[in-house]
Amino acid sequence: MNIAFFGSSLVSAYWNGAATYYRDIIRALHARGHRVTFYEPDAYERQQHRDMADPDWARVVVYPGVGEEGVRRALDEARGADLIVKASGVGVFDELLEAAALDLKRPGNLVAFWDVDAPATLDRVQTNSQDPFRALIPRYDLILTYGGGAPVVSAYGALRARRCVPIYNALDPATHHPVAPDPRFAGNLGFLGNRMPDREARAEEFFLRAAALLPHKKFLLGGSGWGDKGLPPNVSYLGHVFTPDHNAFNCTPLAVLNISRESMARYGFSPATRVFEAAGAGACLITDHWEGIEEFLVPGREVLVAQDGAEVAAQLADLTPARAREVGQAARTRVLAQHTYAQRAETLESVLEGAS
Repeated sequence: MNIAFFGSSLVSAYWNGAATYYRDIIRALHARGHRVTFYEPDAYERQQHRDMADPDWARVVVYPGVGEEGVRRALDEARGADLIVKASGVGVFDELLEAAALDLKRPGNLVAFWDVDAPATLDRVQTNSQDPFRALIPRYDLILTYGGGAPVVSAYGALRARRCVPIYNALDPATHHPVAPDPRFAGNLGFLGNRMPDREARAEEFFLRAAALLPHKKFLLGGSGWGDKGLPPNVSYLGHVFTPDHNAFNCTPLAVLNISRESMARYGFSPATRVFEAAGAGACLITDHWEGIEEFLVPGREVLVAQDGAEVAAQLADLTPARAREVGQAARTRVLAQHTYAQRAETLESVLEGAS
């Protein structure tokens, strides 16, 4: 299948939390014989902060982030694809792309909207009946989502989507795996996440409060946007951590923390990419609680779950290196067996065959 994919960026993870998800699902599709062209804008300084060269498993087309001429040329080039994907959150020309992708519909092809932030999209269109995307939803052959489970499927069904299917985050064991510890990331608890409005309050509770409760333990904060945030003295701010360093970041501290954005936690069934990256590295993962975690990892055995910052602190205070290794190894065994991108690509193929 020839696939045209319009997304935020494949080659840069800078202010682009979906980068790993895009890379791994597209790499898995390539391994199964599909050809993907990824169209991305030159926007938000992502091209200046690339963390990978153009891959051999996808063709990358970068169009200007200003002026419509470049994006319209990209759309015209994509016209002959068997599957045309418009992802959410491209960042520029989103309304144009959402409508124009549907103009590429012809007999024999499929046009899909791939929502990598379904809670935000649904909250927006549910509160604004005049949102331009709301009227377009029934025209897409498929709505694919990064997560959300039954709550998201039901919400899209109420908006008259023809079919909505979650394609969850997963692990690519070729890119996320155990490595030797790196002294740069030595500490007791690491958290990696960009500063975002609907995550900041939860980061204050689950990470910064835990750090304040354990002043003699070392906490590591990685991600963009936290530079002017007041931090406890035992928190080391690392700035943007590039993708090639993620394995070392996950493998070095005693434990790593996952904090869901508020909207993701509210809908549930939305494991972040970081969950599977950490598990693939054999890290001991502590996560905030969200509905559906049991579908992916067993609490207490494959992941440690906390309701608030005090519980994060209590989990960390009692955690021994032996216990951390036990939890991390159990998580790695589980995701290798049930949550790889090769398996997600198989699911997607079945969905596309049914839609055809």
